[in-house]
Amino acid sequence: MASFTASSLSFSPVSCSFKQNKVSSLNKASLSFSGKGFASQRLPALRFRVSCAAKPETVKKVVEIVRKQLALPDDRDVNGESKFATLGADSLDTVEIVMGLEEEFGISVEEENAQSITTVQDAANLIEQLLEKK
Repeated sequence: MASFTASSLSFSPVSCSFKQNKVSSLNKASLSFSGKGFASQRLPALRFRVSCAAKPETVKKVVEIVRKQLALPDDRDVNGESKFATLGADSLDTVEIVMGLEEEFGISVEEENAQSITTVQDAANLIEQLLEKK
């Protein structure tokens, strides 16, 4: 599943064109519009962030591992947006969470990737990426 976030603009009457160029593995997009009352405008290339959300069952497993590692009570709300630091994890806890994820999912997380994990969703997304490469 992919998610896409952008602001919505509405012009009337306006003709709008969207052009997408693929440059190696990066996508580049430009947007231009013209219409009555508007001088023809061309906006600079826009950058879009498209992220693939992990499967709900992967997020659920990560939540379970985080709960266990941090000894969180069952009534503590933990979901994809939960930040490890907000849940009380220090750097050692985070390392232990990553080790638990590696063991549970049979993956190996590089140190640079481990340092970029700050939320449950980040961890689940990384797991999905690593599993796809297997």
